[in-house]
Amino acid sequence: MWKMGNDEEDRAESFLDENSEGICSLSTTQRIYASAACLLSGLVLMFLSLIVFAIPIKFALLFTFGNVLAVGSTAFLMGPEQQLRMMFDSVRVYATVIYIGFVILALICALWIQSKILTLLAIICEICALIWYYRRTGLVW
Repeated sequence: MWKMGNDEEDRAESFLDENSEGICSLSTTQRIYASAACLLSGLVLMFLSLIVFAIPIKFALLFTFGNVLAVGSTAFLMGPEQQLRMMFDSVRVYATVIYIGFVILALICALWIQSKILTLLAIICEICALIWYYRRTGLVW
């Protein structure tokens, strides 16, 4: 389930390194708090989106921004540069591009087209792309 090679061991050691320059040289504690706050904010937005499910614009905005916040919360832990490098790694590049594409498509369907069905389909595809992304990391299943 957990594969630890030389490259991943180096990455794990530098994940929360005090000397790293990620996010304006925040301390480890500050980065953990910021990541937790970002993740919690994302989860709250995704939960609130379920309340306004019948209104596609509000639903898509809340769900998509909550989803992006939750995914982006790890940037506080490892830094945005390393996260982008990992997201566009050869193993995850297709899943990342498809996820970003469906995020944009969901917003387009909600804001410009204003179709409940298309927005819902784009959100379902966004969730599937996110699951595929996490499966590519080896952290799920």
